Amino acid sequence: MLICQSMQNTSHIKNSNNSSAMATSLKNIGVVIGSTRVNRIGDQVAEFVKSTLSAAQTGIPVRLKMIDINSFNLPIFDEAVMPAVVPAQAQFAHEHSKAWNAEIEKYDAYVFVTAEYNFGIPGGTKNAIDYLYHVWIGKPVLIVSYGIMGGRAASASLKTTLEGMRLQVVDTRPSFEFPERNPEQHNMSPGLLGSMEGKLIDSVVEDWQTKTGELLQGYRQLIEKLESARGE
Repeated sequence: MLICQSMQNTSHIKNSNNSSAMATSLKNIGVVIGSTRVNRIGDQVAEFVKSTLSAAQTGIPVRLKMIDINSFNLPIFDEAVMPAVVPAQAQFAHEHSKAWNAEIEKYDAYVFVTAEYNFGIPGGTKNAIDYLYHVWIGKPVLIVSYGIMGGRAASASLKTTLEGMRLQVVDTRPSFEFPERNPEQHNMSPGLLGSMEGKLIDSVVEDWQTKTGELLQGYRQLIEKLESARGE
C-alpha cells in the first residue's frame, strides 16, 4: 500500500514538473529585417524595435533574435517545386532555400520590420516570404513599418500577404514616420536625407522613442497570441 502511495506521489511530482516546464518554456521571436538594399536603415530600425521590445515586461519568457533576409542571399525564387509541397511531397534542392527554411522554422512568432518602397513592401521581403509555406502557418506576427509617412501602405500590403499565408497578424500595426517632413519640398526631412545614405539619424530615434505606445501595444497582442497557443 505504501509502495502504491509512493508511486502516486512520484507521478504527481513528475506531472507537476512537466506542467511547470510547459508554463515556462522559452518562446523564440524572430525580428525580420525586410530591406535588402545597399543603403538601408532597416537593420537600424529593427535594432530600435528589438531594443524597445526587449525592455518590455511579458508574462512568458521570450527571446528576440534578428533575422536579416539580406544575409541569406536569396535569388528570385528558383526552386522547381512549390513551397506548399515541402516537405510532405518534395524537398528543396538549393542550399539557400534549405537554410532559409531552417531559420524560419526555429521561431514561434515574428516581428516584421518593413520599409515602404513605392507604396508597397520591398521586393526582397515578398520573395523571402514566398520561398516558404508550412513553416509560416499559424504563427503570430507583428508588423512594424517605417517611411516618409510611416509606411502604412506597405503595412497594409504585408498584412494581406501574411494573412494569406495563414499567419496570425495582430490587430495593432505600429508605424514610424520621419519627423519634420516638408510637404512643399516633396516631404523631404533630415531623417529621409539620412536614410538615403543608410543612416538612421539620432533626431529620428529620439522622436520615435517618444512614440512607442503602439509598438508596445502590438507586442502585448503578440504575446497574448503566444500565450493562447500555449494553452491549446
